[in-house]
Amino acid sequence: MQSPGETEPDREPGYEFVQVHITVPGAGLARDMADDLVGSQLAACVQVIGDIGSVYTWDGDIERAEESLIIAKTATTRFAALAARVRERHPYEVPQVTATPIVAVDEAYAAWMRSVLGD
Repeated sequence: MQSPGETEPDREPGYEFVQVHITVPGAGLARDMADDLVGSQLAACVQVIGDIGSVYTWDGDIERAEESLIIAKTATTRFAALAARVRERHPYEVPQVTATPIVAVDEAYAAWMRSVLGD
């Protein structure tokens, strides 16, 4: 079995995609970023979940923020470009951009993602 980070074309369909979590300060920016990621074919599909609370440490202090969560589905091979685009547009010095392998996916959905992403 191949690891989720490998990019060989004969990989199992579920391992060729990742789900990316991105937090942003506000629903407007989240919608704009979602449109940009889908429009630039960096993500096949994006959901925006508003009004989440985040707790984290920054400069030694515990911080709390009201944010929106972006969940983007993309090809593993597009993650680096997607992360770079988020860093370009994001107001945070260190934005959250994390990816989790999609280990199983319906083949019809996988085929649709490939077609949308141009893969």
